[in-house]
Amino acid sequence: MTAVPTIDDLERHRAAITGHCYRMLGSGLDADDAAQETMVRAWRHLDAFEGRSSLRTWLYRIATRVCLDVLGTRSRRLRSTEAGPVGTIDDPLTALPASSWVEPIPDVAALPGDADPHERVVLRQSLRLAFVAALQHLPARQRAVLLLVEVLGWSAAEVASGLDMSVAAVNSALQRARATLASRDVTPTAAALSDEEQALVDRYVHAFERYDVDALAAIMHEDATMAMPPFSLWLRGHASMSGWLLGRGAACRGSKLVPTAANGLPAFGQYKPAGDGRYLPWALVVLEIERGAIAAHTFFLDTATLFPRFGLPDHLPADEVFPGDH
Repeated sequence: MTAVPTIDDLERHRAAITGHCYRMLGSGLDADDAAQETMVRAWRHLDAFEGRSSLRTWLYRIATRVCLDVLGTRSRRLRSTEAGPVGTIDDPLTALPASSWVEPIPDVAALPGDADPHERVVLRQSLRLAFVAALQHLPARQRAVLLLVEVLGWSAAEVASGLDMSVAAVNSALQRARATLASRDVTPTAAALSDEEQALVDRYVHAFERYDVDALAAIMHEDATMAMPPFSLWLRGHASMSGWLLGRGAACRGSKLVPTAANGLPAFGQYKPAGDGRYLPWALVVLEIERGAIAAHTFFLDTATLFPRFGLPDHLPADEVFPGDH
């Protein structure tokens, strides 16, 4: 006879379920809410768990249904580069609602600590901002099918059982989902930074903290992008980004960067000098690296929401020293 799971048993799977909900929803906050609803539903229906699958698999089924319910009432989330055409440094700043954007999520909240090495590679890659943003272009059920098969490794029969679909319908949805993602050119990336990529990140930190705009440009692709959600403005190319940093963004001079990790990517809490010796939160900076250079740096400005989620302090005293300091 299968032992009835306890609350502790359920909680051991929270990071895995949160990560799955995040891939479905594109929002850390929504993923937290969906994971909590999953736990509540599971606790209320423990008598339905008969041990015919693993507890985590059972929770994934519940979480997928929770997310499908949520997606039935939500519009898809965007990346800045999808919100409108590329801008110029003179364009006005127009803020869109927080619900418009694909949000970052801390690695620690979405990657289960007990995953085996291969599973961790797949889960980490599928958290990347580009992949999560591409998922938003799929209808909800196609999104669920693709994640269950491609990320979690379920068979078509298992997905059909979990979503009350026929195997033929699952295979058809999977084929359409794969075609859509292929058209968006979501290139797989390495699961962890190479030594060369880590050195590139270190160069970014040193250049940013020195506010050496030429050095920043030197480690970025010619067509690299910069974005600042919730503002819809985004820029492309060395000239535009350098013009912004030396012009309207010049108040970032003297900032400090505190390392963290978001979406399987290098990330930093950016703190600007406040004028009284302290450094105050300004942005969560997420870097994306392709082909040996930085392809995008995104400054998520909702620090009131993001910094507590990432465990970042609400200020830095003047004498605080971090790995990026020199």
